Amino acid sequence: MKLFNIDSGFYKFISRFFDLVKLNFLWLLFCLPVITIGASTTAAYGVALKMVDDEESYIARSFVREFKRNFKQGTVLGLIFIVATYAIYLDYEINRISEDGSIPLIVIGILSAFIYVSAMLYSFPLLARYENSVIGTIQNSMEISRRYFGRTLLITGVLVVEFVVFNFNSILQGIGFFFGGAFGIFTVAAFAKRIFQEIERGD
Repeated sequence: MKLFNIDSGFYKFISRFFDLVKLNFLWLLFCLPVITIGASTTAAYGVALKMVDDEESYIARSFVREFKRNFKQGTVLGLIFIVATYAIYLDYEINRISEDGSIPLIVIGILSAFIYVSAMLYSFPLLARYENSVIGTIQNSMEISRRYFGRTLLITGVLVVEFVVFNFNSILQGIGFFFGGAFGIFTVAAFAKRIFQEIERGD
């Protein structure tokens, strides 16, 4: 039957789905010590960037290789964003428990969230694809966010929609647990790789 032919769209869809399930499992597993979240996320992006153009067929082997290769820098990058995430969370909590709400804190929170997204969105895929320092990687992520502002907003919007969908009900939450994280990583990787290729061509 053509439905199950390896060249059929259905077969490719199912194959990609299970690839994302495997990638999601590996990403969660290697995130377990918490301190390795950055290295695990970098490894997941390393695999996802290749998956975008069907350049990778051995998910587990490639993930472990990328994890080892980017362990030090990925771990440092992850710790930076854990601290930044906690700082933004504290700002949110302070505003939430404040009776009137502090306008300066709200403005600072919005600006901090914008800078946070700009710095984080492309950092892990950049680290997975290019050799650079951690600070240089963050700076490049912010520059790409500025230069490709429209696409950055689009990526952020898509990620928000995915988050809402995967948290719509308990069934979708279960589906999201099995491959939601990897799906989000793949989404960013798909956009980011096209941007990286444009930059490499000098467009």
